[in-house]
Amino acid sequence: MDELRALITKHARPDMTSIIDDVLVSRTTTGGPPAPSMSGTILAFVAQGRKRIALGERTYDYRAGQYLVASIDMPITGNYVDISPEEPALGLGLVLHPDKVAELLRNNDLPKSAGVPEGLAVSTASPELVDAVTRLARLLDSPRDAKALAPLIKQEILWRVMTGEQGAVVRELGAQDSGLRHISRAVRWIRENYAESFKVENVARIAGMSESAFYRNFQAVTAMSPIQFQKQIRLQEARLLLATNRDVTSVSHRVGYDSPSQFSREYRRQFGAPPSKDLRPQPVP
Repeated sequence: MDELRALITKHARPDMTSIIDDVLVSRTTTGGPPAPSMSGTILAFVAQGRKRIALGERTYDYRAGQYLVASIDMPITGNYVDISPEEPALGLGLVLHPDKVAELLRNNDLPKSAGVPEGLAVSTASPELVDAVTRLARLLDSPRDAKALAPLIKQEILWRVMTGEQGAVVRELGAQDSGLRHISRAVRWIRENYAESFKVENVARIAGMSESAFYRNFQAVTAMSPIQFQKQIRLQEARLLLATNRDVTSVSHRVGYDSPSQFSREYRRQFGAPPSKDLRPQPVP
C-alpha cells in the first residue's frame, strides 16, 4: 500500500486522467460538504482516506484497502471524511465496460446472479486485487510498457472483482439480457429525457419489462423509484444551470418543474440551501 500511495501521489492530475485509458488517479486534500455527482460505471479503489456516498436512502462508507463498484451510472452525493493536505485521500479508479465483462463471461464458467443486485457495492480488497492494482499503478511510470501490459492487468483486476465478494454486481454488467441491462435502458432514457413527465408503465415498456418487475428491479438497483431518480437528475442539472444563470424560475422550468416554489423546496431539501444561493453572481459595475 505504501508503494501504491506513492505512485498515486506522483501521478495524480487535477482532472484525474492518466496515461492509461480508463484509469483514473485521484488525490483530494479537502473534504467539504457532500456534493452531488454521477457515479459512472467504475471500480474505485481507496489507497488512503475515507469516502462516504449516499444513493437514495442507502449510505456507503469505504476506506483504505476497500473498493466500491458501480455497475450503473447513478446520481449520488458524496464527500471525503477526515482528510487534509497532510493526509489526502488517494485512490485509483478503473472505468468498467460491459463488453470487457461480457468477454470474460463468454470464456469462463461463472455463476449467474440470483435476481438483480444493487448498483453500488463496497468490499475489502483481497491481497491479489491489491497486488494487481499496484502493478497497474507501476505502469504509470513506464508509458512504453503500459501500452502492452495495461490491458492484461486491467483484465486481471476485472477478473479478481468478478470472482470476488461483489462479483455479481459486475457480472450483471456484461450478462446478455440481464435485469441490469433492462434497467440501464430505462436509466439512460430518464437521463436523456429528465425534463419530461412520464408514466412508469411507459418506461417499463422501454426497459422491456412488466411494470411490477421493472419497479421492483429499478428500486433494487438504484435505491430509488423511477420518479425519485428523475428528481435527483433534475436537481443536479438545475445546480449546474444555476451556475451560469441569474433566474431561478427559468431554470426550474428548464429542468421540468411547473411550480417554481416546489422546485425551491426540493432544491433546499436536497442541497441544504435555496437555489438563489447558487445563482451566477451579478457582474460588478
